[in-house]
Amino acid sequence: MTGTKLSSEGLDARRRKLLFRSWHRGMREMDLILGSFADAEIGALTGDEIDQYERLLDIPDTEFLPIVTGERPIPATIDCAVLQKILASRRPLTF
Repeated sequence: MTGTKLSSEGLDARRRKLLFRSWHRGMREMDLILGSFADAEIGALTGDEIDQYERLLDIPDTEFLPIVTGERPIPATIDCAVLQKILASRRPLTF
């Protein structure tokens, strides 16, 4: 079973909650995408970015996954800096 590799020690309560929510979405694909993102970024997000991330986590997996995978266009109502960071973390490296 996979899950966070980041210890929540040292994170404030709000970030700990977001880290948990990122790894416990309900859809395994979203657990891996958002959990990995949270492991890498949760400690560095600004207050505004934390607000954005909370709003993104409120989107149901069945609506969010097609956006993250590029199957659906990004609605203007959710396009934000954190979404762009999530999308960038999903892009494969090219050489």
